[in-house]
Amino acid sequence: MKETPSALALALTGALLLSLTACSSSGSSSETTAGTAESETTAATAEAEETSAESTESEAADAEGDTAETVSITLCLDWTPNTNHTGIYVAEALGYYEEAGLDVTIVQPPEDGALQTCASGQAQFAISSQDLMAQALDLDEPLPLTAVAAILQHNSSGLITRAEDNITTAADMEGYSYATWNDATELAILEYLVEADGGNFDNVTLIPNNISDEAAALSAHQADIIWVYEGWSVVNADLEGLDYNFMRLRDLDEVFDYYSPLLIANDDFLESNPEAAKAFIAATKKGYEYAVENVEESAQMLIDGDTTGSLDDSTELVYASQEILSQEYVDDAESWGVIDLERWDTFYSWLYENGLIENEMASGTGFSADYLQ
Repeated sequence: MKETPSALALALTGALLLSLTACSSSGSSSETTAGTAESETTAATAEAEETSAESTESEAADAEGDTAETVSITLCLDWTPNTNHTGIYVAEALGYYEEAGLDVTIVQPPEDGALQTCASGQAQFAISSQDLMAQALDLDEPLPLTAVAAILQHNSSGLITRAEDNITTAADMEGYSYATWNDATELAILEYLVEADGGNFDNVTLIPNNISDEAAALSAHQADIIWVYEGWSVVNADLEGLDYNFMRLRDLDEVFDYYSPLLIANDDFLESNPEAAKAFIAATKKGYEYAVENVEESAQMLIDGDTTGSLDDSTELVYASQEILSQEYVDDAESWGVIDLERWDTFYSWLYENGLIENEMASGTGFSADYLQ
């Protein structure tokens, strides 16, 4: 058993007294000898007190570490695991969350989506996008959600088509079929782009989007135009050998360079656990920064961390996609996670001006930079 600080001090003091007694009985009574003994006593006592203090501080630190509570956090994804999420799986695999005192559980989105799961408090964080957040904020009682970090710096989504159809502008969509999720914002964006380009959106045939492999669907003529993400579906089209055209939304109009995907958080959790929120975001940021510099290792951590089995047969796609997205996590921003206020406001202003939200949103509505360190 480890000796207590007070016992250690008493033992040292006792040893000094015995030493002094021995010197006295030997008949040494000179002032030099007495002065030396006194000096040694003072030094030894000071050393004992210092040792005692250091030991006490060490034990206090140990006690604090023993009683520190691990904060449990649930993160709800927006889809099955993919390279948008790599930094999260890296942070988990390399122990960044554990080092931050966090126990993180990654879950799949339920039928009503990640936004509702996070707003209800079933998850403290979730993956979503700025366009979907607009609908959650444009309510008489806005959902208690805040965007806290951008996962990608720029909107890499766009429209993929067969090259043979020669659809290279928005107006060229006339006469072709578009696979839609039937979302109001989605359709309004497409109508705006087609009409601004001189086309008639009424001449675009809308069909339900129940497609899981866009390249295969295009090859089979199940649809002519599909809204996809470049870093995943376009990479897959390359791997499958599809001859295609791809139009980024932000290239068609810069107002559509909105943030997708985003890391969002439950407001109640942010208010009651600000330090845990900062720790989670910092660990996640560290994971994405690692992915920027270590492409292959990060891709493998994503595959290994996927418990859904959705990536079991997609190793080549994951590695190819990671090569692309590792360059887009930070891109032209000063660091991962930064949200540009002007771009954020510009998109919400467009939604309001085009009647897609009823309430004009004040600058910065729906996001905070306070938790990104």
